[in-house]
Amino acid sequence: MNVVVIGAQWGDEGKGKIVDYLSAQAGTVLRFSGGANAGHTIVDGDTTYKLHLVPSGIIYPETQVILGSGMVIDPEALFAELDGLEEQGIRWRGRVLVSDRAHLVLPSHRQEDVARDERRSNPIGTTGRGIGVAYAHKAYREGVRIADLEWDEHLATLSGEDQDFLRHWKDRLQELSIDVATYMHDHESTSGENVLLEGAQGALLDLDLGTYPYVSSGVSSAAGALNGSGLGMNRIDHVLGVFKAYSTRVGHGPFPSEIDGTNQNVLEEHIRETGREYGVTTGRPRRVGYLDLVALRYACRTNGIDSLALTHLDVYDDLEDLRTCIAYETDQETLDYFPASIPLLRQARPVTKRLPGWRTPIGEIRNYEDLPREAREYVEFIEQYAGVPVSIVSLGYKREQTIVRTPVWGELP
Repeated sequence: MNVVVIGAQWGDEGKGKIVDYLSAQAGTVLRFSGGANAGHTIVDGDTTYKLHLVPSGIIYPETQVILGSGMVIDPEALFAELDGLEEQGIRWRGRVLVSDRAHLVLPSHRQEDVARDERRSNPIGTTGRGIGVAYAHKAYREGVRIADLEWDEHLATLSGEDQDFLRHWKDRLQELSIDVATYMHDHESTSGENVLLEGAQGALLDLDLGTYPYVSSGVSSAAGALNGSGLGMNRIDHVLGVFKAYSTRVGHGPFPSEIDGTNQNVLEEHIRETGREYGVTTGRPRRVGYLDLVALRYACRTNGIDSLALTHLDVYDDLEDLRTCIAYETDQETLDYFPASIPLLRQARPVTKRLPGWRTPIGEIRNYEDLPREAREYVEFIEQYAGVPVSIVSLGYKREQTIVRTPVWGELP
C-alpha cells in the first residue's frame, strides 16, 4: 500500500510525528520534495530528533528511507544531519538512499538566495539556505543533479568554489545514489511492503496551489509524490493531510485567520508557547491564527485528501472557548472560498464561529470516545466543514499520544 502524507496548511503541522507514527508499519519512507529549510521534530521516549532532509522514518531501525527526485539537497547539511543521527545512536548506513535525479544545493545558491531576498521590494522571508535558487536553476536547466557528478563538461560551467564543493562530497553522494523509479518498481513488485511518501512544507506553500509568490519553490502538494518517487498516479492508495487545531505561518505572506495581536495577544502567546511554535530550522516565532477551515477545505479539494490527521488538539486544554475561521470578510463581499488574489487575501478578515472549550487535560486519553464532548464536537465540526474524515487525532508530541479512529494502513499499528 502506498500512502502520501502532506501538510494541509502552511507547513509545521506536525507531519514529522505522524510520519514517524505511521512508519511503524512502513518498509520504505520516501521524502518527495523540499530541502533543508524543512524541519521535523520526532520525540521517541526521552530523545528528541530534529530532522531537516532525512525522512522521518529513519528512527525505525529496519526502515529504508529515500530522498526523492523532487528534493534539492545540500550535501553539507545532509551529512551533518546523518552524523548527528549517528551520534544519537541511529544506524543509518545502508538504510539511506538518494535519487540520482535529485538536484544539489551549491554554495553559490546560498549566497544568491540571501542577496536576492535583500533586493526584493516584498521580501519572501527565505531561510537563506539556497533552496529557492536551486529550484530556479533547475528550471533554468542549469542545475546539477547527483547523476551529473560524472558529467565533466557540465561541471566545468560552474564556479571554482562550486566545483571544489562537489568534488569534496562526490564520493559520499554516489555511494547513496539510486535510480529511484527502478528501485520503487522492483521493490513494490517483490516486497509487498507499505510505502509512505512524505511531503515537506504544506499545501498552501505549493508553488502552484499556494499563496504565490509567498510559497516554497518546490511541489509540496500531493501531486509531487508522483514525480518525486517515480510512481504512477494509479499507484497511490491514500492521501493523508496533516493539520493543526489552529493555524500558523512563518515569514511574509497573507494569513487571513491571523489573530489580531492588539486585542488577542494573550491567546496568541498561549498558543505559541504551549504549542512550541518556533521554527525547527530557524528558531523564528511562528505567526498564529485561528484554524482556517476555508483554507483547509481548499487543501483537501486540490490534493484529493482522503483523510485528515489533527495535531496539537491538547494546546486548547485550558481555554473556555475557541474560534475557527469559516469565511473571509473583505471590503466588497464575504468569501467562502480560498482566492488566488494576494490583495484580496491581505484585506480578508476572518469570520469566526465560537465553540466551547473542554477545560481539562486530554494528553493521556487513548480512545476517541473518552475525549470530552466539546473536543469531539470540535473534531466533528471540522469534518463537516472540510468534507473529509479525521482519521488520526494527536494529543501531544509522544508517539503514544495518538488516537487512531480509522487505520490508514488498514489495521492498527
